[in-house]
Amino acid sequence: MPSGKSLLLVLCVEFLVALGAAILTIVAMPHFDIVTNVMILNSVSILSAVFQVVAQCLAKEGKRFIIPPLCSIVLIITGFVLFVINYLVFESSLETKISVGLAIVGAICVSVNWWENYSTLFAGSFLEDISRDIAQSRNVVCIISSLIRILVTSAVVAAYVPLSGQEWKSVKLVFETVVVSLVAIQLISSALCHWFAVVACKMHALRRCFILPMYMASITVLAVFLVPVMVRLPESNQNFTCLENFQPESSDEWLRLMLNDAIKTLNARDIVVHMKIGGLACLGCSALSWWLGLVLSTVYVWYLKIHRIERTQDLFVRRTYEGAFMEQSMLLNARFEIRKKIKNLSPKETIKVFLCATMWHETYDEMMKIIISMFRLDKYRPKTMEQSNVKNDVEFEFHIYFDDAFKNVDNRRHANEYAEILVDVIKEVYIIFSEEDPCMFKPKAAPPPQKIINTPYGGRLEYTLPKGNLMMVHLKDKTLIRHKKRWSQIMYMYYILGWRLNRQYFKEFEESKELDTLNERLKKESENTYVLALDGDTDFQPAAVMLLIDRLKLYPEVGAACGRIHPTGTGEDRWLCTLMLQQGWRVEYNAASDAYTNAPQDFKEFYNQRRRWGPSTMANTIDLLGSGELTSQKNSSISKPYILYQIISMAASILGPATVCLMISGSFVFIFKMDKNVALVLAIAPPTIYLILCFKLKSDTQITIAGIMSAIYAFLMAGAILSIIGDLVLQQTFLTPSGLFLISMVALYIITAALHPQEFSLVVYGFLYFICIPSGYLLLTIYSIVNMNNVSWGTRESGGQAKTTAVDTIKKKIMNATCCKCPCLETEEQSEEIIPAETIPQREPEDKLIPHENAWIKHLQMKFPWDEYTLPSDEMDFWEELRKKYLEPLKENKEQQEKIANDLKELRNRVTLVFFFCNALWLAATFFLQAIGETVSIKIPKVYPNGTLATTEMFFIDPIALMFLLGFALLLVIQFVAMLYHRVYTVIHFVAYSDTEFKSYRKKSRREIVYACEASSGTLTKKFFSPLAARDSISSSS
Repeated sequence: MPSGKSLLLVLCVEFLVALGAAILTIVAMPHFDIVTNVMILNSVSILSAVFQVVAQCLAKEGKRFIIPPLCSIVLIITGFVLFVINYLVFESSLETKISVGLAIVGAICVSVNWWENYSTLFAGSFLEDISRDIAQSRNVVCIISSLIRILVTSAVVAAYVPLSGQEWKSVKLVFETVVVSLVAIQLISSALCHWFAVVACKMHALRRCFILPMYMASITVLAVFLVPVMVRLPESNQNFTCLENFQPESSDEWLRLMLNDAIKTLNARDIVVHMKIGGLACLGCSALSWWLGLVLSTVYVWYLKIHRIERTQDLFVRRTYEGAFMEQSMLLNARFEIRKKIKNLSPKETIKVFLCATMWHETYDEMMKIIISMFRLDKYRPKTMEQSNVKNDVEFEFHIYFDDAFKNVDNRRHANEYAEILVDVIKEVYIIFSEEDPCMFKPKAAPPPQKIINTPYGGRLEYTLPKGNLMMVHLKDKTLIRHKKRWSQIMYMYYILGWRLNRQYFKEFEESKELDTLNERLKKESENTYVLALDGDTDFQPAAVMLLIDRLKLYPEVGAACGRIHPTGTGEDRWLCTLMLQQGWRVEYNAASDAYTNAPQDFKEFYNQRRRWGPSTMANTIDLLGSGELTSQKNSSISKPYILYQIISMAASILGPATVCLMISGSFVFIFKMDKNVALVLAIAPPTIYLILCFKLKSDTQITIAGIMSAIYAFLMAGAILSIIGDLVLQQTFLTPSGLFLISMVALYIITAALHPQEFSLVVYGFLYFICIPSGYLLLTIYSIVNMNNVSWGTRESGGQAKTTAVDTIKKKIMNATCCKCPCLETEEQSEEIIPAETIPQREPEDKLIPHENAWIKHLQMKFPWDEYTLPSDEMDFWEELRKKYLEPLKENKEQQEKIANDLKELRNRVTLVFFFCNALWLAATFFLQAIGETVSIKIPKVYPNGTLATTEMFFIDPIALMFLLGFALLLVIQFVAMLYHRVYTVIHFVAYSDTEFKSYRKKSRREIVYACEASSGTLTKKFFSPLAARDSISSSS
């Protein structure tokens, strides 16, 4: 709730605005002509212009910024004067003269509405405190404002009707026949106008799609009404009498009536009937003065600096808009900023992005993908001084954390084959990206020497990339530091956030620097520091990273943003996201930020991958639901309805196997004409046997059996599809539960595919998805749950792989990758939730391996020109302390290994019991309902497509099945609508990004032409300031 003084100010302002709007539109405007009514609305900008003049004077930023609002004040006052002369001199009605005064007072009262836009610019804490209080309780303020508007408007109408001598009966007739329709049209059109205006600003189409249409709205409306006056003036004058008795019967006639009624207000005036030049001049000049006054009072919007997909609250001061003053309220509500002199502009803050990739047993091709992606970013945002013409809004630094990078060769430590492949890949990509002139006859220059360093965790390779950005490859020795992805994440979080970000401020603090200044600088740098977590086989474009950065910059409460992984992979780091959500952070998703990564290529690899991901996903969802009450309190993005949605979704996932069994049972009934209960038993028997076998057989054997059963089920599902279609033909109607559900699903996926035209061809795989439902939702679920105690990798367990491509193939890959692909962010490849007993790293005996000798350095120096360096002593101490405290390898302990293995099996047994007990209950309930028969079934009348009801035929469905069907359909509808809404804003974001990047690219190209001309003439001074000058210079020099 706002404070007392804030509430009092809101009441006073809203009362004035509501009173002014009601007096102007309800009392005064019916007495004026259409030109005056359209253009007088622009005069509500007068107080905004006054506030701008005062704010600019207090800011002392130069007189030239005061001129537009000052001229606006003069023009609006001039318009009021001409307006008074026009009606007081050329009109004799006393009622009209009173309305003139009321209109001026009403317009001034309405202009108070946008006081918040300037409250923080004045040197006083009173208005600043009130503005801050109102912003924190904006929802309550909007409710209070709406109530006041309703009450004041109703009071003005109630007072005006008897005072004007009208009868309530006639008012009621007009309200029922005209006002309701007009209000409905106005509500819809103004809401759409507001939404499109906001979208235009977010898309960076501020001038051409927001400002110009708003400026031209009044003139366009005026032209619509004046053209019939100029073209058909004699006919309109002759038909006024009959039009008064005209009784409209259609929408076209209603339109004609309103158009002629509006024209009548102008044709009935004495200055038009007798063509009085003075009156017409006053009318035209007053209209022009008001319009120019609005333009000059909002000219600051033309120069407004906005970010891509700027938050609406940062674009506009008030959430609401004035329906009667649509274009005026949108322009005046745009946030006002003091325009400063160029020399006083503060430098733009640079964002630092640390790209951290984890690698293990990636292949040559997989390494090539991510290395090329990193070099693309280096070229996209250069760091070298000669590239200073490129905007420096983002700075990139690349880190690769390579697990298990060493091997024992003759009791000495050497880099293994995977690390050698990585060094070769970086060398090849480095040479290609260093080519300024890609001439096939020009010999390729060798890459410059780079740094190689011995570290407490293994070793480090430091590259300065061709455009100046830094890349570090951290080679981890599993005998010195814990390996695998989770520990690598801990490693780079401590290094980046602890050492790189905070260390310098601790040093300054020890040097007795001012604490408040240090805290402010640390806070600002922390807000501008991002960590992009990547897998070692991810392929992405710079655009994907920039789109994610936009999402993170948009909301302060956003703690993470993830991109869209294309069909070769899927997912994000769920556990980290769950922890962030529980701590109150928001996780954003950007569908335009595309990434490409390797996916399982065969059945076994797919099952092993899903075996890790399935239980992990379910565990994270259950963890989130377990703290749902607390999370919804701490996180404004997690609402109670969202928690309910997740509960329903989790219930559907848990009951998936039983649901598939019921679907298979239904196929048996329809195809083989079996008894329902017999069919249910036959449907349950195979998965039950497979469940028992999974407890007894090895993992590979389980997958083999699952593959055979999947093939059998696929034939059965194909028959089920045909049986459903055949049933629709047999019943002669598609208005059945199964028919409606099938048709809705197909329509939903076709619509979704149509919204992604570049991927529309993927819709054909919907058939494969359908026939694989038993494999994915029944057999895979059983396999995942029974083997959840096996947390080994399951993939990438094979030995090394030699290089398969040459340098010419690399060039082809780069050319293909730079065409139209736009990928980013990480998958859940390599995600293991618990360190299993069988994979605990075993520490090599110290007498067999010398970890800190330089054999590995000398070995790699044969492949690349390395310069050997040493870590600074303080950083060496940091790594030693971190390693000993958190990352020291676990010693082999057979008892502990056995205990972990037994605990995992016990957990597996408990989860399996609960999971399949729920499915058994579901199946038992269905079995008993089928045994009881039609007594407890719900009867659904049979309806033919033409709408007629069958008198003798009914459909019977048990309540549980109907409930599940409706629940599943509800989930699909919610997901479809939510993703459709999200896709709309994704398109907005992508258009905004494309527009701004294109402008940036054009500016960069022009500057490069200028620099090329300067270089060719041998001078270092800037000569040309336009592409034409550069072109002329090139022509003359050649």
